[in-house]
Amino acid sequence: MTETDVLLASFDEFPKLGIREWAQFRRSEIEAVFDAKKNGHLPKWREALAAIVTPELKPVLNEGAVSDGAQDVQDEALWQCFHPWRKGPYRLGDMEIDTEWRSDMKWDRLLPALEPLAGRTCLDVGCGNGYHCWRMRGEGAEQVVGLDPFLLYVMQFMAVWKRIPDQAVRVLPLGAEAIEPGLGFDTVFSMGVLSHCKEHQAHLDLLKQALRPGGQLVLETLTVPDEQGPLFYPEGRYAQMRNITALPTVSTLAQWLKEGGLKSVEHVDTSLTTFEEQRATEWMTFYSLKNYLDPEDFSKTVEGHPAPQRSIFVANL
Repeated sequence: MTETDVLLASFDEFPKLGIREWAQFRRSEIEAVFDAKKNGHLPKWREALAAIVTPELKPVLNEGAVSDGAQDVQDEALWQCFHPWRKGPYRLGDMEIDTEWRSDMKWDRLLPALEPLAGRTCLDVGCGNGYHCWRMRGEGAEQVVGLDPFLLYVMQFMAVWKRIPDQAVRVLPLGAEAIEPGLGFDTVFSMGVLSHCKEHQAHLDLLKQALRPGGQLVLETLTVPDEQGPLFYPEGRYAQMRNITALPTVSTLAQWLKEGGLKSVEHVDTSLTTFEEQRATEWMTFYSLKNYLDPEDFSKTVEGHPAPQRSIFVANL
């Protein structure tokens, strides 16, 4: 089977016909991503993926480190082929992948505000390697679809999926622009994406299109303190990121959600990103948060802007 066949296989049993047809309609688009001529790393990733063995144990998905429940010895060199690992952590066999982001900390902040996920269909836009998709499944979600346009992250997901072959969880190499009206997901997540969008309302409109009436939107993004608002336009880079055009305050973001036609808008949390939550590790050896902040004043980025804080909102369509 090709990678596309593996990723689309479970959609044949998808409980909602519209989502199944949408995924199959994107087949040629997905196939085009898996082209070794476009990505020279793909042969290496395929070789590593083929060498990974599937255990016969029940996975653990509702704890901090997504685990396959096995104790077999892993060849870390195989898994390091997929460096850098940004979202996690994962515990696979005797190996723990200590990712750059402690994504479990974000999950713990937002989980109390979620409508119960048992029996629901979930979409995670910009999901990276799918860590939070596994956490959604661990909370009882019936079907989870993640979207991320970066092939490395999709291959990381496929490597984890080979250890935890759950047909109800899939990550597709697609961006938010692949969303079409009428998909009817019960819960839609967008975490860490909005701040990278030039057209904020356009992204929110896409998320709404993916929701069923009454469904829940979970939005997490960079914000700035009120004194910087209502919109902060960083000159040059922001925390070394090139693609940040404007950052809202919490009140501005709430206003965007309400103006977009969403209801029951609730501000769940705002937290400064800490060195505990984001840092370089042996699984992500590049620059991380410490390199993005002023070494003499951690309340500022290296450019002199307010340090990264992230806010979580929930709302209903």
